[in-house]
Amino acid sequence: MASPRKSGRQPLADRMYEVLLGQFTDGRWSAGEPVNIGALSRELDVSQTPLREALARLEHTGLVRREALKGYRVAPLLTEFELIKLMDARLVLEPALAYEAARRTTPEFLDEVLESVDDLARAATSPATAAFSAYWTIDERFHLLIAAQADNPFLEKAYRSLGGQVQRFRFFAKLGSARGAPGLAAEEHRAVYHALVAGEADEAAAAMRRHIENAKQRVLEDRRSVEAADLPVGR
Repeated sequence: MASPRKSGRQPLADRMYEVLLGQFTDGRWSAGEPVNIGALSRELDVSQTPLREALARLEHTGLVRREALKGYRVAPLLTEFELIKLMDARLVLEPALAYEAARRTTPEFLDEVLESVDDLARAATSPATAAFSAYWTIDERFHLLIAAQADNPFLEKAYRSLGGQVQRFRFFAKLGSARGAPGLAAEEHRAVYHALVAGEADEAAAAMRRHIENAKQRVLEDRRSVEAADLPVGR
């Protein structure tokens, strides 16, 4: 009996997940905003079932929350306390991942890291809205490449377990674009890359630590400036 042919078409729920995730990166949704599934169904011309499946997946990332009898709502902005603790957790994990990755470099890995570094540098010079849309996707690729190359499944799993909260940080941070934060981050990524190329594990760890510490300071300053001006956050 012949085995059933696998369809090359992407499941509709997977496509809706990517569409909704893209809307987050484009800044369409605000922190705390209710998600109207009926309106989304009409807008995207799909039934509510794949949208509900996609939102259930997004709930696992931490980007949306399901409230009993109320439906889904975009997750609230991370509090200052949560931001500090999240970045402190990254400071524990990511220098260790960079250290291990620097001891296990391959030409293919270095090529991929360089591509992400160059892509980030280009995004930093794009118009603000375009930079916001592209920046976090490229940033995620850079950090995940290093986590995978460390070849320590326990460290990588620990980093990935932060994924949903890191996504909340990424999509709801304002980047401090007026202060040139994307360009600064691109330079910091390049410093990590150069340490990886040189095989300097200690310097790779130190460069990653500087990057996370600087990112922590930038986002805290940006959050405080927004709160001081009593401006809306999340867009």
